[in-house]
Amino acid sequence: MPCNFGLRALAEHVKRGVRAAGGTPMEFNTIAISDGITMGTEGMKTSLVSREIIADSIELMGRGHMFDAMVVLVGCDKTIPAGAMALLRLDVPGLVLYGGSIQPGRFHGRDVTIQDLFEAVGANAAGKMSDADLRELEDHVCPGAGACGGQFTANTMAMALEFLGLSPMGTASVAATDPAKEQVAAECGSLVLDLLRRGVTPRAITTRAAFENAIAGVAASGGSTNAVLHLLALAREIGVPLTIDDFDRVSRRTPLLADLKPGGQYTAVDLGHAGGTGVVAQRLLAAGLVDGGALTVRGTFADEVARVRETPGQVVVHPLAQPLKATGGLVILKGNLAPDGCVVKVAGHERLTHRGPARVFEREEDAMAAATHGTIKAGDVLVIRYEGPRGGPGMREMLGVTAALTGAGLGEQVALLTDGRFSGATRGLMAGHVAPEAAVGGPIAAVCDGDLITFDITARRLDVEVSDVVLRERLAAWKPPAPRYTSGVFAKYVALVSSAAEGAITRPR
Repeated sequence: MPCNFGLRALAEHVKRGVRAAGGTPMEFNTIAISDGITMGTEGMKTSLVSREIIADSIELMGRGHMFDAMVVLVGCDKTIPAGAMALLRLDVPGLVLYGGSIQPGRFHGRDVTIQDLFEAVGANAAGKMSDADLRELEDHVCPGAGACGGQFTANTMAMALEFLGLSPMGTASVAATDPAKEQVAAECGSLVLDLLRRGVTPRAITTRAAFENAIAGVAASGGSTNAVLHLLALAREIGVPLTIDDFDRVSRRTPLLADLKPGGQYTAVDLGHAGGTGVVAQRLLAAGLVDGGALTVRGTFADEVARVRETPGQVVVHPLAQPLKATGGLVILKGNLAPDGCVVKVAGHERLTHRGPARVFEREEDAMAAATHGTIKAGDVLVIRYEGPRGGPGMREMLGVTAALTGAGLGEQVALLTDGRFSGATRGLMAGHVAPEAAVGGPIAAVCDGDLITFDITARRLDVEVSDVVLRERLAAWKPPAPRYTSGVFAKYVALVSSAAEGAITRPR
């Protein structure tokens, strides 16, 4: 898949750097699941599961071969957090190197990303785009190697790891096919030997302050809601006291500064041309919104910011005095539908409230059929349940549904909530990670068609307008569904996975 297509060649340059610094490189690889290819299918259930297996496999190789240090090359949504999880488990000197963003495609004279293609499916179904144009867009949207080109999950997590300190700042902003990436890789190969000599390990870097820096980077860039899941998982690996509520607290104090897709205008490649992720870091450090003393693989956060060179006249990252919004792109809602919380991304849309009747779907495919056949009406609230970590299993992303609604012109007229996830390319009023999930008897399991549901972003509430008594009666009559898988990897995952509010990590019960 495009995300990881260039990593094998990039590894050669990492090894060149390792050798130049006096080390002996040994290369091994792991699996990856393409969210773009599996989206909307049963295969998408494997995506989040793969995060655990990737982390497990890297950990096993590291322990089995007793490597002294490690450079983890990553390129897609799940390999990025998985690689970091493995480093934290092993706690040997190491860093994460992101393969980089794909270049934008060109369609009818404008830059396009995979987001445009998924939304075009909805436009085509609604008769707003011809079959020929849809095919032309499909043929041009992915012009080469690299991860999806907006501030979607891969680029969000790559930025988050730079702010966390596990990746050298500025390396993620160099696009996958940029010739400069080869030198970046060689420098990372040399850097890992420096980390080994200094005895700096990942757990020394990933403090509570570092995690708050990472959250601030996500919030200021309008990043993916998946960052909540993955940063919680990283914190759980090493016992850092981080909760879902911390994301809302940090986001409230952090301005939205980067005008990036899906809510904004520009791509990750544009951010690289503007000076990279470090420009966002520079703004936040100047405002006192991040901890400059937090340790990174190259010194401190402030040291990293000192290396940043902003491109004169760039328009991707706004000045502190002129933010896109006064607060960041992530909010955490609670209420009688999500006692343990859910995640909403508010970058790129202005609606702060929505009240409408529930349209309940027991799986993503049924909601997608309704979205593409014109049966969803303005004002509706789509409820897609039994798609959580255990219920799915695997917590599928709902990009197909959300993009189809946007493409049909309903993106700002309906709302959606799910115990599953959203792609980083999703936009609109969408609440994901609703916890507890339906499969364990969370309140989302008791919603009926026609129930009025209210989103209130300002009050941080997600509620169904049903009395507590009725809700309790419905849940008392609820029966857990039969497991969708009774053997193999999915059954093992269901037995071990935690709530989305805990990062959906697997751990012994």
